[in-house]
Amino acid sequence: MPSLLSVARALAVAVALLVTGVAPATPVFADDSGAWTLAPSAGGGTRPAKDGRPYFYVEGTPGSVLEDTVTVTNPGSKPRTVELSGADADNTEGGAFSLERGRPKDTGSWITFARSKVKVPPRTRAEVPFSVSIPESAVPGDHPGAVVAREGGRDAGVRVHLRVSGPTLSALTVERVRADDGRISYDVVNRGNTVLTPKLTVHAEGLFGPLLDRGPRTLPVELLPGRRVTLTEPWTDAPALDSVEVTLTVTAAGGAHGKATASARFVPWGAVAGAGAGVLGLVAAGVWFVRGRKRADGGPAPDEEPEPSVTGPELAGVGTAKGEQL
Repeated sequence: MPSLLSVARALAVAVALLVTGVAPATPVFADDSGAWTLAPSAGGGTRPAKDGRPYFYVEGTPGSVLEDTVTVTNPGSKPRTVELSGADADNTEGGAFSLERGRPKDTGSWITFARSKVKVPPRTRAEVPFSVSIPESAVPGDHPGAVVAREGGRDAGVRVHLRVSGPTLSALTVERVRADDGRISYDVVNRGNTVLTPKLTVHAEGLFGPLLDRGPRTLPVELLPGRRVTLTEPWTDAPALDSVEVTLTVTAAGGAHGKATASARFVPWGAVAGAGAGVLGLVAAGVWFVRGRKRADGGPAPDEEPEPSVTGPELAGVGTAKGEQL
């Protein structure tokens, strides 16, 4: 008959870990070579889903505390000790979603786990509760972040889409538009407090009519509030010689709209330099020819002045000028 101590240990393990056959989990930006996975638990959060969720979605007012649960699944034959933490979201240079390095200052710092280190036995999954404490001073709008797990030199994470209740504003601007070297480069800045997925329209007008007209297409960007990204649009068939006005229009959900125009002049400088060198060569050859003809005719070169001839009487006059009467 089992002792009371063994029964107590079994109950503790049952409370800490949900021991089942390994269920499929949905890790986000995780390395598939690892044996363990991280995913939101089914049925939790403010938007529960019976069949699992790809990310956490939580929403609340400043000062509120929101709760959810993350699942760590270990399908392997060895136990795993996973360390959990919160992280702030960021944008890559190209506008993709990423995690900010260093100590979190926003959503990542508001996340607290029931246990920051979890030991998961083989072929077991652990359900770890956590809370998101929204400060009273939190600004309304989107505050994306992530739940991150680390073990054995490997990281995995699940996004946290946090929205602080209050007025929201979708706004963006297009800045620093430049057209050169077969491309159009520009900046998109999120001036609002919501995450934006922009759409781009490109139009270019030359001296003799339209040169480029690309309809609205969704950019591969998930632009966080307050972030700026620099993007490029290929233009391989740009004119060789023209004066062009390029107009970029960027829109996003919620009424966000930005527009910017830039002027560009396309000149084939190589051809111009070659033509200029040819003209200068012709001019030099002409000067050389004229000088040669002048010398052949016995006359002075074009840049030489003839010396004045002095006759005998004039020479005598110069010598006797002192005795002349006025």
